[in-house]
This record gives sequence, structure tokens and C-alpha cells, in this order.
Amino acid sequence: MPSAAPESEPYVVEECRGVLQLMSDGTVRRSAEPAFTVEIPAGDLGVEWKDTTWEPEHDLNVRLYRPRRHLAAAAAKDDARIPVVAYFHGGGFCIGSGCWPGSHACCLRLAAELPAVVLSFDYRLAPEHRIPAAQDDGAKAMSWLRAAAAAGSDPWLAGAADFARVFVAGDSAGGNIAHHIAAAFGKTGLGPAIRICGAVLIVPAMAGEVRTRAELECPPGAFLTTATCDKYCRLALPCGATRDHPAINPAGPEAPPALAAAEMAPVLVVAAERDVLRERNAEYARRMKEEWGKDVELVELAGVEHGFFSRDPWSERADELVRLVRKFVAEHMDSE
Repeated sequence: MPSAAPESEPYVVEECRGVLQLMSDGTVRRSAEPAFTVEIPAGDLGVEWKDTTWEPEHDLNVRLYRPRRHLAAAAAKDDARIPVVAYFHGGGFCIGSGCWPGSHACCLRLAAELPAVVLSFDYRLAPEHRIPAAQDDGAKAMSWLRAAAAAGSDPWLAGAADFARVFVAGDSAGGNIAHHIAAAFGKTGLGPAIRICGAVLIVPAMAGEVRTRAELECPPGAFLTTATCDKYCRLALPCGATRDHPAINPAGPEAPPALAAAEMAPVLVVAAERDVLRERNAEYARRMKEEWGKDVELVELAGVEHGFFSRDPWSERADELVRLVRKFVAEHMDSE
């Protein structure tokens, strides 16, 4: 009797940035190394930071940043607390972490220069946890923040963070998550202890079935190409969903009716001139503002690609971005 043919070895079906592989048997292999490295300045930026677990079930951490100089300045004015920025990293919903060098450097800059206490939240990643797991974790992170405000048990937060002046922010996939948080909770949906004053969406990750001109004309050497966007969608979207799924196309044809009625805080959308997503970001801002009456500001930065902030947070364009965010926070942190 002939012996059974040996089972074939699993092979790679999808690969992302050299750090994630989806295998033919459905397993996922992840590298412990980041997709790219970013240098952290040797000098003292005046920011303390530490990690803590915010969601034990899935071992999700948050990195807390406290800027000493800004806290000292606030204390000198008889108010020892400063605004809070809840930040979510990028990575196509599939890769990334708040502890990766790029995300860490971005949050160091924001904490040092805004001023703000910055909380960099990890969230579940696809394909193990497909959309809307990331957006759901964003909402859960706000619930954790509300509990932290009520308990006042962590001196890093209790003595420094003004929970009545919270901004949600993120880069790429993180910018998408920030939108969903801002839309879900509005200004006061987290209760009297927490008030969302604004949302900062940095080149937010968005997709759609109908191709934009930028997607059709995307050069093959771009950091984020149309093909890579499609790959992220295949890995991150629920099985059978299209790129018009409202989680990834929040202002698209399947946008939930509740979005039009949501009492959202002001939104800053930062697009990049050489980003394949620039037209999607612009259409999102246009529809939010013109059709649904949201307070949305769109700024397109010249000469940069997708992910410019997390890949080179010390560049001149990153300087410009930080100035925009600082101005936005200053303008809206005391607004009603």
C-alpha cells in the first residue's frame, strides 16, 4: 500500500514590511524587531515616560509621557495640570506598537513641545484581530482613561493630566482610530470627568472601492503604494467586506447615519502632498465640513509622503506638523 503523501509546508500568503507573515495554514508570524528604526536624540528632552498595561486580557500597554518643563510652568500659574493627548500609532492596523522607535520619538516630541501629557495606546492588530477590533480598542482606551481619572490612583496622571482637556490623535491607522473615537463620544460622551476638545488625524488611513487619481497614479517607489494599501485591507478588513466598510472609509457611501448627528469636537486633518491617501483625506474633510457641518481644518504639507512624522520625527516637515498640532491644542483646549 503506498504511503500517504507528506503534507506540504506552510508558505507565505501575505507579507508586511518584513515584520509580519500570514501563512497558508492561517498562522501569523511576527518579528520582534520594528519595521524601521528612528534615532532618539541623546540630549534630555525634559520628558519622563513609563509603560503600564491598560488591557490585561490582550496584554495591551500604554506608554505615559510627562513633560517636566511644562508641568513646572503650569504649577507656577497655580494649575499643575496640562492637557492630555491620547495617541494611537500607525501600521495599517496590522503592525506597530507604541514602543517602536518611530512612535516613541513622535510622542516624545509631542509631550515636549505641545505641552501635554501624552498617552500612547497599543491596540489589537490584524489579521489575528480584524477591524473593527482596533477601533473598539480605541473606545476601550477612553473607558480606561475615564476610570483612571475617577480613581486618581496613578500620580503620573492624577497630578499632571487635565482630563477635562483631552485630545485624541494618531498617525495613519491611528488617525483613523482617533476619528472613530471622536465620532463615538463627541465632546462629552465620556461623562463629566472627561471632555474631548479635539482630534488630530495625521495622514489618516482610509480606503474605498472607487479608485482616486492618486491611487491610480501612485509611483511604485512610494513608501505607501496602492498595492500596499490593498494588502492592508485584505489583512485587516472582515472577511467578505469591501474597502467601503465604514471602519476604513468613514465618510464613504456606507457612513453610519449617526455620524451626521454626532456632536464632535474640532478636527485637524493633516494630509501629505505625496501621499497616496491625500485625496481620500481631503474628501473626508470636505464631506465632514460641508455636508455634516463639522468643525474640520485640512492642512496639506508639501513635499512629504505617508508616514513622514513617524519615520523622521526630527525633520523640518515634522517641525511644521508639531507647530500645527501645538496651535490646534492651544486654540481648542479651553473651548466649550
